[in-house]
Amino acid sequence: MTTTKPDVSPTAAGSGANASEAARASAARHGQAASSQERLSTVAHDVIDAVNAVIREHKITYPEFQTAKRWLMEVGENGEWPLFLDVFVEHVVEEVAAESQQGTVGSIEGPYYLPDQQHFPPVTTLPMRDDEPGTLLVLAGQVRDLAGAPLPNAEVDIWQNAADGFYSGFAPHLPEGLLRGVVTVDEDGRFEITTILPAPYQIPTDGPTGKLIKTAGWHAWRPAHLHLMVRAEGFRQITTQLYFAGGEYLDGDVASAVKDDLVLDPKPGPDGRLRVDYDFVLERA
Repeated sequence: MTTTKPDVSPTAAGSGANASEAARASAARHGQAASSQERLSTVAHDVIDAVNAVIREHKITYPEFQTAKRWLMEVGENGEWPLFLDVFVEHVVEEVAAESQQGTVGSIEGPYYLPDQQHFPPVTTLPMRDDEPGTLLVLAGQVRDLAGAPLPNAEVDIWQNAADGFYSGFAPHLPEGLLRGVVTVDEDGRFEITTILPAPYQIPTDGPTGKLIKTAGWHAWRPAHLHLMVRAEGFRQITTQLYFAGGEYLDGDVASAVKDDLVLDPKPGPDGRLRVDYDFVLERA
């Protein structure tokens, strides 16, 4: 383990560059949508029609149009499209996908996922610094199928922010791989991951996304949460987030991603660490 101290403040532009790179990798990982020309035409027309309808309804002026055009350009130049889309749009895409899915409730992936992280055994502690601030938390559970059979060798890919609200890979003062890892469950599908209780955090506000939020009078906060991808060969991968009862912003998440089934209530265990159990149920692909 290593100890590092902040030397550079994370910025929206810095996070945006990393998020853009991660978004390109994610697009390659998921593959290109196999949409027909007819479907593309229909969806594109509807998006344009919806924008035009807003212009007509609110009588958008030329100065407002030019301001919006300049803002859209700044979002691209700052690399903030992954941030903006994941915060304000992805939750609806996830809701539509969930209509035809069974198993554990999903949630958004968000812009801070990084693939190819270090692999760990079923009982493990995520990478931390020697003086890692925060309250220790143990997340334990089982991965199984819809019939209740355990799924040995399933993977629990987990990532989260540090106590200061920032994610490794997106903030220069944090070591690479901090509080990230891929845990392979045991033959009974079980795992036990020691980490820290994540913190609520404000999405980057020094760029154009933050400018929109400030100008509109919104807040930019997300409640504390763990990110997880759970996968097993032959089964649909689950992407979700786990939240914590009593936490701030559960009822006002800027990303609109909180679901009641995903709110946990950890309790102190015999060793003093917070502990919570949560099982993942996967459906066949």
